[in-house]
Amino acid sequence: MAELASLVQRLEVAVGRLEAVSGTGGADGSAAGTGAVSAYVEAFDALISGSVAEYIALSQKIGGDVQKHADMMKQAFSCQRQLLVTASCSQKPSDAVVTSLLAPVSKVIQQVQSFREQNRSSPLFNHLSAVSESVPGLGWVAMSPKPGPYVKEMQDAAMFYTNRVLKDYKEKDKTHVDWVKSYLSIWTDLQAYIKQHHTTGLVWSKSGPVASASGAPSAPRGGPAPPPPPGPPPPPMDLNQSAGGDSSATSRNALFASLNKGADITKGLKHVSDAQKTHKNPALRSQAAPLHTGPRPFSAPRPTASAAPALTLPPVLELDGKKWKVENQQGAQGLVISDTELKQVVYAFKCNNSTLQIKGKINSITVDNCKKMGLVFDDVCVLGKVPTISINKTDGCHVYLSQHSLSCEIVSAKSSEMNVLVPGKDGEYTEIPVPEQFKTVWDGKKLVTTATEIAG
Repeated sequence: MAELASLVQRLEVAVGRLEAVSGTGGADGSAAGTGAVSAYVEAFDALISGSVAEYIALSQKIGGDVQKHADMMKQAFSCQRQLLVTASCSQKPSDAVVTSLLAPVSKVIQQVQSFREQNRSSPLFNHLSAVSESVPGLGWVAMSPKPGPYVKEMQDAAMFYTNRVLKDYKEKDKTHVDWVKSYLSIWTDLQAYIKQHHTTGLVWSKSGPVASASGAPSAPRGGPAPPPPPGPPPPPMDLNQSAGGDSSATSRNALFASLNKGADITKGLKHVSDAQKTHKNPALRSQAAPLHTGPRPFSAPRPTASAAPALTLPPVLELDGKKWKVENQQGAQGLVISDTELKQVVYAFKCNNSTLQIKGKINSITVDNCKKMGLVFDDVCVLGKVPTISINKTDGCHVYLSQHSLSCEIVSAKSSEMNVLVPGKDGEYTEIPVPEQFKTVWDGKKLVTTATEIAG
């Protein structure tokens, strides 16, 4: 099997060289014939003209910050296409050169994330957050060996905010609903594209010149480059004869004639004895060159607060329109919001080791990117009762229920160390942990999930 795999690899190289001689590969990455070298560029073009184009069109229809974000995403996909064109007609260069080729895509990703952080007060903030949380998925070109699952993870990160968009606009504006569907389709289509063309990582050409940092081939044009795998090609194939006449057709005939030999084609391969095999000769291992692990993926696959430069921002506690902003509070014990109205909302962001008390009735409370944040409030929207509590991406959470709120629903996702404290008749609270481990079974019609109890 090992010899057969080696033969197949050499034949792939030979086919690539034949295509280079006959000029079947286009310089812009699109296939002029049926060559597999640039097939995945055509497939990527189909993705851009499909779900990406639909997302950009709907973003332009919405306008504002969403349209500006979409223009950045359009540039990001354009940069990625250029990288794919380079990879389709060039051999993989050194890790340092690969990193420089990834730089344009990485730069646009950072611009997309920075735009979201600079527009936190935007009325379309959930749209911006969905894009910002998932745009690192374009870093799949630096991931190996599982770029597809990485893109799926980025898509899941976007769905937290796209669900908010659907909640806000489902009954108001169908354009935003279609926008969510088109944007999520980009990542679904990209996963399918990767699965078909780059299952274990970005595929580079096995023939042609080595790519340079500028994205152009580093070797001069005018003749096929030798194949990268070591060892001579099968004897019957003399593919280095070039120029003039019907040499291309002759080379093809020689190739297919050698294939018709069946098992005899392997007679020209060099036999490697056990003494020459690294895995059977420990002395050879110490002489082997160290393996290269390849380029690291983008430094920030998931946008986090720590990815930005460490800045000390001033604390904020103010009413902006209908929103109470509580931001950048550090060690502030005793923060109070008292002059409230039912139409107002509270948004706490990047508050650490602080406590906040909200008096009166308000519409909603959001706690984002806070650590060890204590929150005390009277009522949210309804009279003396909280109907629903949503906990997302939170570790270490204590929820105190009042007598009026014992029937509320608690929805949690991607969270741990959650505890609900229920009041007793004597006024003392009983602490009850929220299950974190679940069991799922197929009952013949659907999946049934139940919480499991951990002994001890």
